[in-house]
Amino acid sequence: MSLEALHSQIAACRACPRLVAWREQVGREKRAAYRSATYWARPVPGFGDLDARILIFGLAPGAHGSNRTGRPFTGDASGDFLYPALYRTGLSSQPTSSHKGDGLKLQGVYITAAVRCAPPENKPTPLEVQACASWTKQELAFLKHLKVYLALGQIAHHALLDYHGLRRSKYPFAHGLEYPLGERILLCSYHVSRQNTNTGRLTAAMFEAILRRAKALAEVG
Repeated sequence: MSLEALHSQIAACRACPRLVAWREQVGREKRAAYRSATYWARPVPGFGDLDARILIFGLAPGAHGSNRTGRPFTGDASGDFLYPALYRTGLSSQPTSSHKGDGLKLQGVYITAAVRCAPPENKPTPLEVQACASWTKQELAFLKHLKVYLALGQIAHHALLDYHGLRRSKYPFAHGLEYPLGERILLCSYHVSRQNTNTGRLTAAMFEAILRRAKALAEVG
């Protein structure tokens, strides 16, 4: 099976009734600013460089961001913070991404998330994270050259530990921590959410430092 075929399977998933109901409700009701938009309102597959050495692993699509556009970290404040940082550190071809097919190319990076449907209040349940783990396993199997996992937030961090069958208590989450996982390294960052970036918990300088560290560990560029 090709990655494109896998992405089609992911986009058709209806495994979690609560998430299916929420993503479709948001897609029908919409936000006033996007009243004329056609929402994706399906699971959001990952995208990026198939030869990626860095995986950026997020939490889940935003209700009016990725759930609208169909591409991770687009259409909301998280993407407005993430993509310029990727561009400034030489990991993307342009500083913005607003939708699929907008011309952006990731360089040495692949982006996906622990949960591929928008959850109510951005809070997936443990069972919903677990249900999406099979998609993570299949998606990451295509990325043969990965060296660094960059986990954005604690839920993403825990999902990657679960993927490797590791005990969470032995690998606590904190911004800037890094752990060897066999031939790969798990690097932790606060999530690029509006809550973190607007409060200064995560600054552009902090996040760019994390990206530069990921590049150094992965020997990218």
